[in-house]
Amino acid sequence: MSEPQIALYARVSSEQQTHSNTIASQLAVLRERIAAAGLVMDPANEFVDDGYSGTTLLRPALERLRDAVAAGVIDQVYVHAPDRLARRYAYQVLLIEEFRRAGVEIVFVNRPIGTSAEDDLLLQVQGMIAEYEHAKILERSRRGRRHAARSGLVSALGKVPFGYRYITKDDGGGMARVEVVADEARWVRLMFAWIGLDRLSLREVCRRLHETGVPTSTGKTHWDATTVALMLRNTAYIGRAVFGRSHFVQAAPRLRPLRGHLHPPRHPNSRVPTPREEWIEIPMPPLVDPVVFEAAQTQLDENRRRRRERRRRPGWLLQGLVVCRQCGYAFYGKMARGTVGGQKPADYGYYRCPGTDAHRFAGQAICHNRSVRSDRLEQAVWDEIRAVLEDPQRLAQEYERRLAEVRDRPRGTDALAGLDHQITSLRRGIGRLIDGYAEGMIDRAEFEPRIGGMKQRLSRLEEERRKVAEDAEVESNLALILGCLEDFAAKVHQSLDELDWTGTREIIRAMVRRIEIDGDHVNVVFRIPPPSSEGGGERPFGGTCPAGDNWQHCRGGHYPPHRCDPVGAERRMGCPEGALYDAGNHRPARR
Repeated sequence: MSEPQIALYARVSSEQQTHSNTIASQLAVLRERIAAAGLVMDPANEFVDDGYSGTTLLRPALERLRDAVAAGVIDQVYVHAPDRLARRYAYQVLLIEEFRRAGVEIVFVNRPIGTSAEDDLLLQVQGMIAEYEHAKILERSRRGRRHAARSGLVSALGKVPFGYRYITKDDGGGMARVEVVADEARWVRLMFAWIGLDRLSLREVCRRLHETGVPTSTGKTHWDATTVALMLRNTAYIGRAVFGRSHFVQAAPRLRPLRGHLHPPRHPNSRVPTPREEWIEIPMPPLVDPVVFEAAQTQLDENRRRRRERRRRPGWLLQGLVVCRQCGYAFYGKMARGTVGGQKPADYGYYRCPGTDAHRFAGQAICHNRSVRSDRLEQAVWDEIRAVLEDPQRLAQEYERRLAEVRDRPRGTDALAGLDHQITSLRRGIGRLIDGYAEGMIDRAEFEPRIGGMKQRLSRLEEERRKVAEDAEVESNLALILGCLEDFAAKVHQSLDELDWTGTREIIRAMVRRIEIDGDHVNVVFRIPPPSSEGGGERPFGGTCPAGDNWQHCRGGHYPPHRCDPVGAERRMGCPEGALYDAGNHRPARR
């Protein structure tokens, strides 16, 4: 007889519990209990959710445990207590019933669990009590902090701003208080003076703090402009700290998770602002003169207005078309400041991959693709389109021939609808077959050949549907381009500066499916491959690299122009190191 497969599940709700080794104590108790029962557990069967709320079932480790139970690879699950499994008694009952249907025994360390109706009732009552106690603790904590704030006690704030030190009740002679940190307070006053009196920018303030080596409240030497802006908006520095500026509500469910982000979130809540009339002010030792504070607010508003005016532009010409070939994200537009050839600072636009932004992915970038100068990329793509439309009459003849071929292919008018119906029916059949196997209605010997055949048929139907959809898309694109070809050809001989922005974007979107960025290479993928992209024959729409000198000016060096060789439906625009990415002394925005 084979050994039973053992698993354990542990959970703590907060980061504080995680750091205080509460999770370690749970694991130690569970391992001891398993060893005392004479059982051996594979370390891979330890399912731990550290820092996840028990009020939701969407927890990474719990999801993996449920998948393992459904797959039949677990025989027993050890849990410290029912409230570690879930805070809500309804969720406890759901999980226990799910495990029992799969033939899995669940063992709670702090109490035995039976199979009688009385045991089930006791478990549900305990779950209800645990949920009630959790809600009461939260409500008492909220009311207690609010009462402390109304009484003017700084203990309600939880965390004090930079420039202050929190003195606990034990260290403060029976009453919590805040005291001014003289050295930090001096830098706070300087920050307000730099903005309000010297009218500096936030970035300049951050640069000065960094050069001076002033540490942040967490001990770091790097200051972020957003952090400084929040500090300068904080009325605590003029003696009026605010309690209850925002509060948490249940987060609305997402239709799909964000790539690279923790999903589900550790705490499924969202912070929303509280109406100003519900704010509670708590007196604090003032650090800044109210006149200087108001001057700083005025300058912050002015800086924001000027920044918006400076960055105001028609829009990003290639927005939604530029994609990263390394991670698959769509590039976004970002403005940056820099100099060219030692000249005065100027604004530049960049197309940038979101995967390179570490702050979007828990502090770790997932992609290392490079940012691309927007003006150069837009000009290069426009020159590619001009090259394709160099001979509009021949292009029209070729596209008309392809359109006739597509329309001559045999297909029913309702081919897509029929295929969709077959695919939907087959997927439902696969789902019913899997449910039957999970419930023990059919055995593995019958299940595996049937599921294999159904999946093969599904793959064939999906491939057939893909081809029919491609034909329909090609027909639509050809008809669209043929209807506008002469107008497009007349416009593309003008420069980007001479054309209307909306008209230019319309032409680009009609001709181009996407623009792929991969390191130093840019691929323009047209909706309909130009004639020069097929057969490897004559290339009437080729030529030297369309970007001209823009492709040669690379990090202070000059390189000979490269040819733009088509690759299938793509036109690869190769360039030496940094051609679209850097010019003169300007560098892309920080990653």
